[in-house]
Amino acid sequence: MSAEIQDSPAAPVAALPLTQEDSWLQPYEPVLLARQQRLAERLASIKQEYGSLSKFATAHQRLGLHYDARRRGYVVREWAPSAEAVSLVGDFNFWNRQADPLQKDEASGVWEGFIADDEAGRRLAAGSRYKLHVVAHGQGKDRLPAYLRRAVQDPETNDFSAQLWVPETPFKWADSTFRIQNATKGQPLIYEAHVGMAQEEGRVGTYREFADHILPRIQVEGYNTVQLMAILEHPYYGSFGYHVANFFAPSSRFGTPEDLKYLVNEAHRRGIVVLLDLVHSHAVKNEAEGLADFDGSGNLYFHKGERGNHPGWDSKLFDYGRPEVQQFLLSNLRYWLEEFHFDGFRFDGVTSMLYHHHGEGHAFGGYDSYFGPDADDDAILYLMLATTLVRELKKSALLIAEDMSGLPGLCRPLADGGVGFDYRLGMGLPDFWIKTLKHKRDEDWDLGELWHQLVNRRQGEKTVAYAESHDQALVGDKTLSHWLYDAAIYTNMGVLDSDPRAARATALHKLIRLITLSAGGEAYLNFMGNEFGHPEWVDFPRAGNDWSYHYARRQWSLADNKDLRFSQLLAFDQAMLRLARERQLLVKGPASLLNLDHSNKVIAFERAGLVFVFSFHVSESFFDYGLPVPAVGRYRLLLSSDRPEFGGFDRLDEHVIYDTLGGGGTAEAPRLRLYVPSRTALVLARA
Repeated sequence: MSAEIQDSPAAPVAALPLTQEDSWLQPYEPVLLARQQRLAERLASIKQEYGSLSKFATAHQRLGLHYDARRRGYVVREWAPSAEAVSLVGDFNFWNRQADPLQKDEASGVWEGFIADDEAGRRLAAGSRYKLHVVAHGQGKDRLPAYLRRAVQDPETNDFSAQLWVPETPFKWADSTFRIQNATKGQPLIYEAHVGMAQEEGRVGTYREFADHILPRIQVEGYNTVQLMAILEHPYYGSFGYHVANFFAPSSRFGTPEDLKYLVNEAHRRGIVVLLDLVHSHAVKNEAEGLADFDGSGNLYFHKGERGNHPGWDSKLFDYGRPEVQQFLLSNLRYWLEEFHFDGFRFDGVTSMLYHHHGEGHAFGGYDSYFGPDADDDAILYLMLATTLVRELKKSALLIAEDMSGLPGLCRPLADGGVGFDYRLGMGLPDFWIKTLKHKRDEDWDLGELWHQLVNRRQGEKTVAYAESHDQALVGDKTLSHWLYDAAIYTNMGVLDSDPRAARATALHKLIRLITLSAGGEAYLNFMGNEFGHPEWVDFPRAGNDWSYHYARRQWSLADNKDLRFSQLLAFDQAMLRLARERQLLVKGPASLLNLDHSNKVIAFERAGLVFVFSFHVSESFFDYGLPVPAVGRYRLLLSSDRPEFGGFDRLDEHVIYDTLGGGGTAEAPRLRLYVPSRTALVLARA
């Protein structure tokens, strides 16, 4: 923050709620107002041309391959203004590139063709495979249509083709009474999951297997939201779904579009919200499968030249200022909401979108970083359009932004001067935990630094707290359980094993999760399997591991085995989530610090009327430990991480009622005196 801004007595009177609440933002209010004005102008332009934003977001209903019942045949349309010729090819015309040329509308740049039902031997039918042959600069290439609904891969050639998908009967939804708010109660407890690696066998799992076998686990464990990764079709399985090629196609690796609908419908039947992990921040650079250089212009969907290449992700970057690109991406949002009944989105890579430098090697040290020339105004406009559209289509939808920059207002309403997201991922916390475990002895943990990381978030902007996600589970790094247990995770996981390394790891695994949940945000996220300390990282089949699925699966049997510590970690995770649900923990807050004892490694705070006490001391337990509490009264234990069913040592009598000392008209604040065992978390409530 510059001294001029800090000391300026002439800061304008703030008009936006965002700047009224944060005086440091007042010098930047003109930027925020300009963003609002640009949004208003763009919406007015869209309304004038299309009638409304929601009608603008219907390109998928016109472009692509669609059946015309009146004409009795299929109409194909594709936007490719710089192409010299476009034709439809497929098994229906024996892949003859001259058989079915499309005609170009010069005004719109859209090519169109028609295949009638009654053309003998040339009928497009359910299951037909097809592509577009696009000629540019005298060279023809077979390409996949931008708006295709299904892409399938040939198992022998590995070539992807579009496939005409026509189900025998329309899918029958049974979720008309499902309500997002009823499911989450205002506190999303998110289970981040990958359908393909969700089975224990070494293979690709399916949508229906996930629905039938994994959703019941998620429900029983106490999560109310599932966040599905890798749904949008991607040519390389090992990309974790983040190099998307076909934005309107659910990945055929996991089953059919109806199978995905079955999954979402089943989740809703179980009272579980379903979020789509959405990648609008970049796209795969592959031309054979994706959109890169589609019409030969070099900048149809993406920026031209180097600006169109992401320096760190080896992928292509959208030109968010182009109306047709806005329409493509907004239509994509509408498609997933309406066709598959998703309840919202986790927008991946938002930091990359917000800034021309994409956050690469950039430190965000002051507000100039957010509102200066590095900000990508076109991308910000698109995000504001996106949140506006989602609110129009599904008012209660959840919108989560993956942003590590901390842009002020990202998770505030547009009217406040914000961008309109509901939650920001608290990316600093998992980084803190990994760095702490990597570089600090237990004795050297700084509780002041820990508390700062837990509560360091913008007032009025909700955060998804998490100790680790899929990012920390990737090969080349370790999960928290792997850092904690190390080799003992393979040799000393029996519940009767007295190995001190495993006992330490079990204790800290619980403490890390509970303190992250209880103080770190207004929502909570866990990656599939990490709740029970899954023993290995994630590594998809590739040449470097002989195309093995050994690390691309989840070993649920470990959590189900009552003789192993994994089951104890799972039991604690369930108890922790139950506490959060029953006490509406994340709705109430934020946490208020009661005690920070550096020398004894004890930290305590209050939230939702509960008192949380954490001892990170490596060996010493404290008898008659004095602790300030918010109110006079009698307190009882609700939860102790030291219970034997959680892998603890059962050092506490949970039937004891604790009476406060002091308070009640005395000058001394009310206090409790507790027995606080080493490496233990306690949660108390007034009796």
